[in-house]
Amino acid sequence: MRKSLSVTPSVIVPADAWSWRATRSSGPGGQNVNKVASRVELRVDLAGVEGLSPDAHRRLLILARNRLDSEGRLLVSSQLTRDQGRNLEDATDKARRLISSALVAPRVRRPTKVKRSAVERRIAGKKQLGARKKNRAPVRGED
Repeated sequence: MRKSLSVTPSVIVPADAWSWRATRSSGPGGQNVNKVASRVELRVDLAGVEGLSPDAHRRLLILARNRLDSEGRLLVSSQLTRDQGRNLEDATDKARRLISSALVAPRVRRPTKVKRSAVERRIAGKKQLGARKKNRAPVRGED
């Protein structure tokens, strides 16, 4: 029996919103790799995640845009170890981390104004460079 995945106390992925299947791994395992399905593919229906605000759901869709399958479900896979159970734990941890990262609103960037002294230093440097280049020019009229 599957149980729901708890991301935070208020954000939960119900048991019917996620599923997993095991496939053959290309990771460690030697000859055993050809016999045992230890790689885990976890699929999470993002519409079924409970407790997400509309903004967090939008951020989650943006974060997961490269991991969505044709039906719009989040696809997370793990073949870190030879053990199917540990790979399932790793895949669920990856999904939890992704969903919890969508809960954090990005800080608003407030553009700063360039200080007058910085502008004056930049202009003075440009004038100095221009004067240096002007001094390199050949002297005219002295024949």
